[in-house]
Amino acid sequence: MNGRSNIAANDTEPRLTPSLCARVRRAVRDPGPGSGFAYLTDAEYQASIDATLSGRPDDGEIWVFAAGSLIWNPGFAPAERRIGLLRGWHRSFCLKTLRWRGTPDCPGLMLALEPGGDCRGVACRLPAEGRAPTLRALWRRELGVKPVNHLPRWVDVETEGGAIRALAFTANPGGQSYLGGLALEETAAMVARAAGVWGSCAEYLCETVSRLEALGIRDPHLWRLQSLVAACILRDSGEEE
Repeated sequence: MNGRSNIAANDTEPRLTPSLCARVRRAVRDPGPGSGFAYLTDAEYQASIDATLSGRPDDGEIWVFAAGSLIWNPGFAPAERRIGLLRGWHRSFCLKTLRWRGTPDCPGLMLALEPGGDCRGVACRLPAEGRAPTLRALWRRELGVKPVNHLPRWVDVETEGGAIRALAFTANPGGQSYLGGLALEETAAMVARAAGVWGSCAEYLCETVSRLEALGIRDPHLWRLQSLVAACILRDSGEEE
């Protein structure tokens, strides 16, 4: 395939596409939980949930701010969705993955929220029915090992329907998988080459960018990153950009 076919219309830079992502895809055997990792117990998960819910809004509603895969794979059916703006935080590929979308010999990166800038995403209201198991599933998905990768916190999100108080899972700089401060080119190289049990990091990025685009959201950082990742895949394939 000619690399030019992966260049977006009215754009001189390559665009990350499913066909490019397919070049990175490979079968990876699940090695299971890595050695040296300590996992939260059921009691620790519940204690964290209880502590967080103690600060929830007075109306009793629980909204979750989705910035990455929670937009397109939340693991629950939201009772309501609103596009919202979260000020003071931005998307960042800063969590190293050695299993789900990477391996120990080719680590990947996944998204989290870090301080600074603004982030436009989707606020999802949890249905009242089945709320407890939904929260437990969210905590297991986002916190993981000790020290935890995400810190749950309440944030203010601006939406067309008014400001809401939502739950956000933000990167923990002291977390087991935190890998912040990478140059954009370093990030692109890792995302372009890593794949794990759940698929490749390139697919993860491509899916996130396309879902945001469908919602009318264009994150300048992710758009630059996806172009660099596309260029890296093309180079690795022996094609010109």
